[in-house]
Amino acid sequence: MPVLEGRWGPALGLRDPGLRVGVGVGVGVRPDEAPPSPVWGTLGTPPVTCRSLSLELPALIRQLRAAWRERRGDPRGPERSRVSNWLEGRKADVEEMGQETEDRNTHLAADGRLSAGHADVLLAERRGSYPLIDLRILNTGAQQGEVESGTRRKVKRLLSFQRYCHTSRLLPHTPGSLHLLDDDYLGQAAHMLSRVGTWSFDIFLFDRLTNGNSLVTLMCHLFNVYGLIHHFQLDMVKLHRFLGMVQEDYHSHNPYHNAVHAADVTQAMYCYLKEPKLAEQLSPLDVFLGLMAAASHDVDHPGVNQPFLIKTRHHLASLYQNTSVLESHHWRSTVGMLRESRLLSHLPADMSQDMEQQLGSLILATDISRQNEFLSSFREHLDNQDLDLQHAPHRHFILQIALKCADVCNPCRVWELSRQWSERVCEEFYRQGDLERKFDLEISPLCNQQADSAPAIQIGFISYIVEPLFEEWHHFIEPSLLSQTMMGHLHKNKNRWSLLRHTHTPPDTQTHPLAEEPEPEGGGGGGEDIP
Repeated sequence: MPVLEGRWGPALGLRDPGLRVGVGVGVGVRPDEAPPSPVWGTLGTPPVTCRSLSLELPALIRQLRAAWRERRGDPRGPERSRVSNWLEGRKADVEEMGQETEDRNTHLAADGRLSAGHADVLLAERRGSYPLIDLRILNTGAQQGEVESGTRRKVKRLLSFQRYCHTSRLLPHTPGSLHLLDDDYLGQAAHMLSRVGTWSFDIFLFDRLTNGNSLVTLMCHLFNVYGLIHHFQLDMVKLHRFLGMVQEDYHSHNPYHNAVHAADVTQAMYCYLKEPKLAEQLSPLDVFLGLMAAASHDVDHPGVNQPFLIKTRHHLASLYQNTSVLESHHWRSTVGMLRESRLLSHLPADMSQDMEQQLGSLILATDISRQNEFLSSFREHLDNQDLDLQHAPHRHFILQIALKCADVCNPCRVWELSRQWSERVCEEFYRQGDLERKFDLEISPLCNQQADSAPAIQIGFISYIVEPLFEEWHHFIEPSLLSQTMMGHLHKNKNRWSLLRHTHTPPDTQTHPLAEEPEPEGGGGGGEDIP
């Protein structure tokens, strides 16, 4: 565009297609170079610098206005001083923002069905966003009349710019890739990262210390630990943008399937990747895929299970033909964010597509309905002793098993952490049951708060899902101190849930058949026998 070249100079060309601003202008500058523009003069730095990424949309709009005036020969352009133009532009921006606020308030006032509670839920969905975007705008058009097309375009552009600003601010301004933290919190979070490979790692505390950015911070740290950024020549801006998008697309209002769960699974996956039997054989690609799959395996989870989506005829169930509905959605969402962020755009097309397919194979393995399929195959390999980790397909299979273990490892944590996760997942189940009751649907198993107690749910989950899987993992990975620790916690936690069940559950209380399992002979392998 000649106008932009005349105003900003040819040096401000599109050098990185991954950097885009909401108005559709690609921008890229070198860290120590300012664009040779006569507009800024003594007014300060341009609105875009790679060091701080303080993108200022109003400033870009002002520059476009000034360039347009000069092209039209408007006397207000070149004849006025730069300071006057700046003040006038600022005044116009304030007036425009005020008009948009009035329009938005008008639409909100006309929408009688948007309750205050609903508005709070909508605002809470953008966890960690800055600045806050009023998502109430998005729901008014479909209810009390369509929002004008111009307003919808502004909202869409604003959300796009908002997402870019949110992810751009995650650049490492401080050592250790920790952001937006004061020195006290920064020091405590950095100290926790030094112990991220320990099984007693408290992800809840770490999430608080990182201001709700545990997933982004943890992934950046682990990528640095393994040297993946250098190995795959990843662009730091694109990496932070992708991780920020993944973290934002987890629903913070879900008690269990949220970004903290993803960070917890990622930390567990890191512990498994460190096991000597695996660490000696895994390639950088294996580690990259394992960490990426752990971080994104539940992205955009709606907080309900697959049977709920099927019986409510949700569009995702139709799209994926009622098979691995949620897992397919998690995978496709992750691929979409990879392509939107252009994180792998510098790699050959066949290589990036192969990485996407392997990522999907790992995420799809977390489908709990395929538990017996993977468990039988794992047992067969162990019985035949034919697993060779020098072969890529065998390493990929072990990564699938490791991710499945990381996804359900909560009963193997210390009791204080395990109980928190158990309460969270039961709360999510009960919320689904309340929805089903509200819409006169059959209440799904484990979702009836009056019939399914948390101890009963956990005992059944441990007995039928967790114990069989981790016993085979222990057989594969031994001798392993970590595996022994996990099995010890697992048996102790099962015993504690049994005590709670006998203490708080009345004899005539109905329980789901999953929880009514016979006591194994020998007392369950290491814990005390519970009568």
